[in-house]
Formats: sequence, structure tokens, C-alpha cells
Amino acid sequence: MGYFVESLRQLIGFAPRKPAAEAIRPEVREIHLLKRREKVTKAEIRAIEIAHARARTRHKWRNRRWATLIAVNLLFLLSYTFDVQLLEGAMTASRFVGFHFADLNSALQVTLAYKHVVLNLLIGTTTVFVMWWLLGGRTFCSWACPYHLLAEGAEWLHLKLAARKWPAQVKFHRGTRTVFYLLFVVLTAATGYTLFETLSPTGIVSRALIYGPGLALLWVLALLAFEVLVSRRAWCRYVCPIGVTYGVVGLLSPLRVQYDVRRCHHEGDCRKVCLVPHVLDLTIRGRAGELTTDVGADCTRCGLCIDICPTDSLRFTFKGLERLK
Repeated sequence: MGYFVESLRQLIGFAPRKPAAEAIRPEVREIHLLKRREKVTKAEIRAIEIAHARARTRHKWRNRRWATLIAVNLLFLLSYTFDVQLLEGAMTASRFVGFHFADLNSALQVTLAYKHVVLNLLIGTTTVFVMWWLLGGRTFCSWACPYHLLAEGAEWLHLKLAARKWPAQVKFHRGTRTVFYLLFVVLTAATGYTLFETLSPTGIVSRALIYGPGLALLWVLALLAFEVLVSRRAWCRYVCPIGVTYGVVGLLSPLRVQYDVRRCHHEGDCRKVCLVPHVLDLTIRGRAGELTTDVGADCTRCGLCIDICPTDSLRFTFKGLERLK
């Protein structure tokens, strides 16, 4: 229940809570005392990081994720181009070898706009709900969303420019995403118009890839420019309701990222690469109350923190099964 409540709090924009002193298990306190007595030097940590950077598995999960993301979106294009009817439609609504799939947020928008539930939409959302529940709610964001890959490129450029102190680095309160979520819901229900679908770069990029580019891509380019020059990953962090929807679905997902306090040197590299670094606040010394703690449902399961961790303090786990390697 604690994981559920804390994850929900983070999804709607609250900062992670630091565990009370009495909530930290004695064995965790003992580990922190041992780390202070036998403190690893910066030189030793640097040597571990250098060895890890040279490992062949350094970008294992990133490469798997990119390959999956590209393959899924390319399958839409190939199916349409060659009319093989394997994967029809676009990312917002599709049919895979006869099975209907519908993005949960898009389905909500359509239902609110037209005030009734279409049977195929219900079937499609049920399929998608079960799939993304198994994979972990926000897995969609980093493993399927075509805009995410473009935003990663914009983020890379933003960080390159930030190293030279050039672009602005504006941060907004994460609760703005919840405000936008409610705003889109209210406006859709009141106007009967699926406003978010018009603005969503996920749908725009997906349709442009399959059916050809249109003027709507100018909006996507404007978003990317804003993220490069003003605010890192602004759309995904502060506006997009898709992440909230899938995050709620993934609250009780069996697939999670798990943190092991015994292995961690608390160097903080994982938080630097994370799209949603607040979910990794538990890696800060004294912020984990258990020997192993599951990262909250606002996590996108992108695997970047796992790739960069030199001590395997962060790993994928699937409840009831062995740890994923």
C-alpha cells in the first residue's frame, strides 16, 4: 500500500517523501554506518565507473529500447506502404493481426467528446490496458512513443549547449502536468472536441511517419526547439497526460526497477540521466528504508539508470520471477 500511495503522489506532482527515522530498517542503518567507516574514495569510485563505461553492456537497455521503439513504428509504415495489413492505423489507434489496440488516453478523449463508448474502442483499450499493466505503466513513453525518441535527441543537444552555459534551463512544477490533464478532460467533455489529439506530438509524429508529413509537424518542431533552448523535456515532464494515464495503469504492475541500497555508492549518475529524476530520490543516502526498494510508477522503465549504474544497484525485476538480466 505504501508503494501505491507514494507512486500516486509522485504521479500527480508531489515531491517524494523522505522516510521517517523509525521507518528505516536496522539493517539499512547498519549498512550506512559500514559505508561511513569503510568509505570508498573518489578515486576508487572513478575506477569502477571507468571499468563500467568500457563494458560491452554499457548501453544494453538503451539499445534494446531504441531497437524496439524504431521497430514498432517502422512496422506501421511498412504495413501501410506494402498493404500487408499486419499493423494498421497509427499509434493512437491500431489493429495488429486482427486485434484492436487503442491508446488509453485517446480512448478517454473520444469517450468524453462523444459521450458514449464504441465497442471496438472498448476492446482495444482492454487489450492495451492489460499489455501496459504487465509491462509497467509508463513503459509506453520510452519504449513505443515516437516523439520520445525525437525528444531524446533534443535533450542530448540541450545538455551539450547547457555545458557551455548557453540555453536557459527553466524548470516548472511537476504538478502542472496534472493541471493540464484535468484541463484537457474538462475541455474535451465541454466542447465535444478531442483537443489533446490535435496537439499531441505522439499522434502527429506517428501519422506523419506512416502517411506523410503535414503542417502539424511545425508544432512538433516548435516543441523540440523549446526543449532545446528553454526547458529540458518540457512536454513529457510538464504537459503530456499520456504519462499520467499509463502511470496510473502501472501502479500495481509486476514489472519494476528495483534499488538495492547495499550495492550503491550514492554517486548520483542515475539521477542525472533520468527523465523523471524524482523517482530516484531513494538513491540519495538515507532516503531508502528497505534493503531493496521498488522505484515508483512514474518511472518510464527506459533503463538508462540501469545502464549507467556501475555497481548494479538498479535492476529490472518482475514480481514472482527471477530478476531480468
